[in-house]
Amino acid sequence: MTYNVEGLPSLVRKGRGAALKRIGYELAAMRAKGKEPDVVLIQEGFRDEIWDLIDESGYPYVARGPRKGQRDENYLKSEKPDFRRVKYRRQGEGWGKWGSSGLWVLSNHPIDWVKSHAYRYCAGLDCLANKGVMLVSIQVAGLPTSVEIADTHMNSHGASKVPRKRYNEAHALQTQELGRFLQASRTPGAPLIVGGDFNVRRSPDRFDKMMSDYPFVVVSRWCHERPGACDTQISYTGEAPWLNTQDLIGFLNGDAVEVTPKAVEATFDGADEPVLSDHNGYKVTFSLTPKG
Repeated sequence: MTYNVEGLPSLVRKGRGAALKRIGYELAAMRAKGKEPDVVLIQEGFRDEIWDLIDESGYPYVARGPRKGQRDENYLKSEKPDFRRVKYRRQGEGWGKWGSSGLWVLSNHPIDWVKSHAYRYCAGLDCLANKGVMLVSIQVAGLPTSVEIADTHMNSHGASKVPRKRYNEAHALQTQELGRFLQASRTPGAPLIVGGDFNVRRSPDRFDKMMSDYPFVVVSRWCHERPGACDTQISYTGEAPWLNTQDLIGFLNGDAVEVTPKAVEATFDGADEPVLSDHNGYKVTFSLTPKG
C-alpha cells in the first residue's frame, strides 16, 4: 500500500499529529483481522508523530528515506540542465531544507538494506522538503531472491506556488533522477515494485515522460488493458484511469520471480477505514511466483 499521510508541520497543517496516530491504530485493526498490507509506503511523514503511527501499527521492520541534511550525487551533472536552482525565493527556493523527505517503508518482512537519493532539483515550496526516493530490499519467505521496493514523492503542481513551466521542468528533472537512481541502485534481475506520490494526476505529459524513463509497468494501466485480470475495487473511469490520481504503484518481473497484480483497492477512503488524509491509501495485492 502507498499512502500520503499528510503529516505536514503544524505551521502548515493543524491537528495532523492525532490523525497520524489514528492511522497507526487503523493499521493495527487491519492487522488484528489479518488484512494489513505486507508493506506500506508512506509519503509526507514529516512530523515527529509519525513515530506514533509506526508504534501503533505494529510493523516489525521500518526504513526511513532521505533526512533533512542528506545531499547526494547529481546524476544529471554531465548533462548540465538549463535550470536555475534558485529562482523564486518568495516561494521557498533557496531557503534550505526545513524537513526530511517524509518517506518511510513499513514491512512485515525483514529488510536487508536501504538505499536513498535526495532530489537535487525542485520548484517552489516543495524545495523546503528534502524530497527524494528510497529503495529497500526485503526477504519474502519462499522466494529464491529478495524483492526490491522503491518509495518516492515528486514535485507538486500548483501547490508549489510557482509558474507551470517551472514546476513542470522540476518534475521532469526529478523523473530523470529517479530513473538514474533505480538504474544505479537496484540489483540487476531482482523483482521490483515502485510506489508513491508521483504528482501526475491529469498530467498526461508528465506521465508519458515518466514512463519513457522508467523500467516498470503501472498497475492501473496493466489492469485496465486486461479486463478481468485484476479484482478491481476502485473507480477506473475514462480511457486513462492512471491519470485520475497522484498515487501510483508499478512493478517489474525479476529473472527468478514473476510479479503479477491480482487485486486493487482504496483504503482510508471512508469505507472500511476513516478518511485521515487528503489522499486515500492505494493498495495492490501481487502474486510473487518463482520461475522455473
